[in-house]
Amino acid sequence: MDAGVFELDDKTPEPDQEAQTQTDTQTETQTDPEQSQSAEITPEPPSPHKEQGKRKGLLRFRKRKPSNKDTTAKETKKKKKAKAKRREEASKKLKAFGEKLKGFFVSVVRNVYRPPYRFFQNILHAEYRAATDVYALMFLTDVVDFIIIVFGFWAFGKHSAATDIASTLSEDQVPEAFLVMLLIQFSTMVIDRALYLRKAMLGKLIFQVILVFGIHLWMFFILPAVTERMFSQNFVAQLWYFVKCIYFTLSAYQIRCGYPTRILGNFLTKKYNHLNLFLFQGFRLVPFLVELRAVMDWVWTDTTLSLSNWMCVEDIYANIFIIKCSRETEKKYPQPKGQKKKKIVKYGMGGLIVFFLICIIWFPLLFISLVRSVVGVVNHPVDVTVTVKLGGYEPLFTMSVQQQSIQPYTQEQYVSLTKWFGDNAVAMQFITLYSYEDIVTANIEGSSGSVWRISPPSRQELIKELLGSADMTLRLAWNFQRSYYLNPVCYCIQCDDPACAPVSLSLEGYQNVTLSLKRDGSLEWWDISIAGCNTSSVACKVLRMDIFNDKVSPPSLGFLAGYGIMGLYVSVVLVIGKFVRGFFSEISHSIMFEELPCVDRILKLCTDIFLVRETGELELEEELYSKLIFLYRSPETMIKWTREKNKD
Repeated sequence: MDAGVFELDDKTPEPDQEAQTQTDTQTETQTDPEQSQSAEITPEPPSPHKEQGKRKGLLRFRKRKPSNKDTTAKETKKKKKAKAKRREEASKKLKAFGEKLKGFFVSVVRNVYRPPYRFFQNILHAEYRAATDVYALMFLTDVVDFIIIVFGFWAFGKHSAATDIASTLSEDQVPEAFLVMLLIQFSTMVIDRALYLRKAMLGKLIFQVILVFGIHLWMFFILPAVTERMFSQNFVAQLWYFVKCIYFTLSAYQIRCGYPTRILGNFLTKKYNHLNLFLFQGFRLVPFLVELRAVMDWVWTDTTLSLSNWMCVEDIYANIFIIKCSRETEKKYPQPKGQKKKKIVKYGMGGLIVFFLICIIWFPLLFISLVRSVVGVVNHPVDVTVTVKLGGYEPLFTMSVQQQSIQPYTQEQYVSLTKWFGDNAVAMQFITLYSYEDIVTANIEGSSGSVWRISPPSRQELIKELLGSADMTLRLAWNFQRSYYLNPVCYCIQCDDPACAPVSLSLEGYQNVTLSLKRDGSLEWWDISIAGCNTSSVACKVLRMDIFNDKVSPPSLGFLAGYGIMGLYVSVVLVIGKFVRGFFSEISHSIMFEELPCVDRILKLCTDIFLVRETGELELEEELYSKLIFLYRSPETMIKWTREKNKD
């Protein structure tokens, strides 16, 4: 196509068709938008004379000149095509990079994820596993941590180091930090019990991981920031953490070995001896512990029994265990027939019971007496205020003295006081209740500490009443302020000076005083002096008060001493007496259920109920429970079941 003309050689051209061969058809070439340099050929229609023979002819082609619009469109098409091609290549490269990055991250995640996954998978699905039960030890460590929090609360707070929990609770205040820690500790114990009953290994593993991270975060970061003390300087926190590490060790061992397939009864009832019996009885004495355990067991254990039936089985099993321990003790230490009890048994057991009952009976009197006399705290007044009031008018005299005018009694003064009242039995009975440390002397100045403020009408009424024949009441009142809130009753003796005779303690023995009104311009005040005393003596213008102060109990025993003798008898003695009465009364009503010679068959029946419940035989569990109830409803059947084995 360079010359635009092609020559076609015909071997046998026709002479009469030479003119036609000279009129070659011209074809125009037209540029295709999608193909560059492509020509459009328009051949001449075939002539019938060409079929007659072969001849040599020429076929001409001519390119069509492109226009400006075609050139612009062509270039635009090329640019778009090139741009699309570049985008396609960029997207391919980006996809390839994304695939590589995804593969890298997947490999990293797998390398990080696979070891822990295999670790936990091997723990949860171990090929060989020997199931064990260490829940009792874990519960014991939780109880120890609970006690450490209660008695070492001051170590877990910033501003609670100077107080103890007993004094805080006596003021009816519950610190928030103390409450939160106790609730968290108690909640972990409940959750641990639920996981144990459901045998949820995955839940136990997740719970263990959360506890490990949470407690270490709290002990080493949060607690030092709250208390502003390093962990190495907090002994109570170290002790709590040490016990918690023991719990973590036991818990990890439990997870590694797996939960037991069967949980049969209480762990304290596995052996029948004195130690297990005493521990089991102590366990039952804890308030609400038996009930809480029984309800939690019923909630998280598959059973057909109702809650009341469940509690019935638990009570029967507990009583049978106690009877079994008693029978084992009788077998181990047999008592020959017709032989009296040994003195060591009678005085050892009976003597302790007698001593205990006597202490309970006399506890309030002994406690109040010892608190007031031995461990009591002297409660001297720090401020004494004396007020004299005539009728219903404004006080005539008001005077206060503080500690500098309140002098403690000396032993010589106390001896002199007892000698003076040696012949008065009533006075000595009162004085001997106190020692010289309990008595103080308050010296009240005779001049009023405040100006007499009375209105003119009230003044005229007072004068009129004084001049009249009617009697008027003169009231002498005193007020004491003390360092302790428990204010005992105080008794006073009035005397003019050390030389005068002390007054009697009877109501008739108060001395007479003289009241005189003093003026200084427009100001008026009252003075008091002992009647019949030399006015020139300074001692006559001083009122001396000997104050006898009852001792108060220390703050640590205030919550008991505050009840008084009658309160202690009602709240302590009667309650304990009713509790003790339960052991010695209504014994005859329980003879047929407690005086059983052999309880092995009943004990085995209870164990069978626990066993079929753990294996999922719920229908059989219900049948065995019905059999147990029938046994207790039929005395004749109970006698047959509880015979000695050699008598069957």
